[in-house]
Amino acid sequence: MDTVTKAGPAEVYERAFVPALFAQWGPVLAELAAVAPGKRVLDVGCGTGAATIAAASRAAPDGRVIGLDPNPEMLAVARRKPGIEWVEGRAEALPFPDATQDAVISQFAMMFFENRVAALKEMARVLSPGGRMAVAVCGALTASPGYHALVGLLDRLFGRDIGDAFRSPFVLGNAAALEALADEAELKAASVAERVGTVRFGSIADLVATERACVWTLGGLLDDDQFACLRDAAERELAPFKTENGIAFDMPALILTARV
Repeated sequence: MDTVTKAGPAEVYERAFVPALFAQWGPVLAELAAVAPGKRVLDVGCGTGAATIAAASRAAPDGRVIGLDPNPEMLAVARRKPGIEWVEGRAEALPFPDATQDAVISQFAMMFFENRVAALKEMARVLSPGGRMAVAVCGALTASPGYHALVGLLDRLFGRDIGDAFRSPFVLGNAAALEALADEAELKAASVAERVGTVRFGSIADLVATERACVWTLGGLLDDDQFACLRDAAERELAPFKTENGIAFDMPALILTARV
């Protein structure tokens, strides 16, 4: 068994997903939320802290940055990063007073919130006057050609239910749906924009092994023989995305911004 599948979900997120996908988005969100030196910043659904670190870099030297997540395993990994306050808590009930943050960011977490409207209202509540938020979700699956090919392969090999498990992170990949959530949350000056990023893995096998270990998609759903079948089939299906350094393809994000 490879080192990715031996690791726990939080370690997989940190070692594999952050460099392959998530690290590129923290600076984007920090810029859109107008994070600057001395600002108070909250990262909601921070995971292991990829975006939190980017925000802390922009808020230095005198800013105060908090990363919040409901998952203690994620926070255990995040706490290896100094200079940030890490808090266990839910997006739907932020444990902070009103108007105490200059900026709120959230990176690829809102798809998994139990109550997305409540979470957006909470983010707005803790923002101080003039504060800004920037919330990123995965864009449309059809606009991410490598993942779109992979989900089609899952449908064919194992059935629609398995494919749908992989579709779950892309459930908010529609600008109109995201705008509707912002309207319901009564956000001011809200807008949604698409930015295109790149997914990069060292190999197709690395991509499959990482998804195998991911509890939010395929973790625990397929046995060893099924994953061996998936790995072999993916080598053929994802061959068009091979590069000199592994595999790469576009993955857009939709970013909701608003201010108070």
